[in-house]
Amino acid sequence: MKHFSRRSWTQGLLAAMLGLSALASQAQEGAPAKIIVGFPAGGSFDAIARLIAEKAKTELNRPIVVDNKAGAGGRIAVDALKGSPADGSVVMLGPDALTSLYPFTFKKLNYDPKKDLVPIGTAAEFAFSFAVGSNPKVNSWAEYVAWAKANPKDASYGIPALGAPHHFFGILLGNAIGVPMQNVPFQGSAPINLALMGGQISSSIDVASSQVENHKAGKIRMLAVSTEQRIPQAPDLPTFTELGFPAVSGAGFNALYAPAGTPASAVDAWNKALAKVMAMPDVKEKLTGMGYSPVGKSTQELINRQNASIRKWEPVIKASGFTAD
Repeated sequence: MKHFSRRSWTQGLLAAMLGLSALASQAQEGAPAKIIVGFPAGGSFDAIARLIAEKAKTELNRPIVVDNKAGAGGRIAVDALKGSPADGSVVMLGPDALTSLYPFTFKKLNYDPKKDLVPIGTAAEFAFSFAVGSNPKVNSWAEYVAWAKANPKDASYGIPALGAPHHFFGILLGNAIGVPMQNVPFQGSAPINLALMGGQISSSIDVASSQVENHKAGKIRMLAVSTEQRIPQAPDLPTFTELGFPAVSGAGFNALYAPAGTPASAVDAWNKALAKVMAMPDVKEKLTGMGYSPVGKSTQELINRQNASIRKWEPVIKASGFTAD
């Protein structure tokens, strides 16, 4: 009977372990990955996640599915992410509010942005816009400012929800023109536009893509956008920076995040895949048509963007005294 030395046995065991590790790695590479989205199927966030899933599967060499965990402005999706494997198989597409607003609007938050959300990269950004309807009948931002100063009690602005970025953009605008504009919350964008057309509110602040169609149809009048650059859907509209109000400028954005403990190599793989997807001409075309501008830059760019957003909104939210719970 042939006897093996301890050294030979150890070498054999090590080889077997390495073989199993390689097989596990190959299985992981080909296993389905998941993008969690905190909003319903059919919405813009869902559409962007599905674009990423469709295109990134080649870059990551694995199928990718989208898992909608809608509700609570994206916070339910964070719970799902926190309970997911930290191995690069699960990421989340979330809004900027998760890191820039909710930590200051909720006294009790179900996550710690710095500990529970590992930044991967910014997917896309979008503009907010200011619009008026049938009353007052103004055609420019300067005309609206003059009207608001003469009629401060009537200077109201419709928003899709309290505590959303639209809400705090309105506070910034009111501070900038010296008129404490009154917010009027609605359930979504459609009723806001109807109220504008009917003259129930004097203005609205919403995602630009939610207003462009009615603006082009002459039903409402968009007067300015929040981004640094004019938007391709309505290149005639000035930015607030152009109008002399740089403090009001800023874009909303969405980004990919991984659960805490995800290896840097997995984060880097997703970041590189995201960058390639956002650079694809057909993806750019689709996102532009939806009112988004693709970003897809480094992880550090997302971190810098988050920090800048926090510096912008924290003092505004705290000064407003608003809390969501």
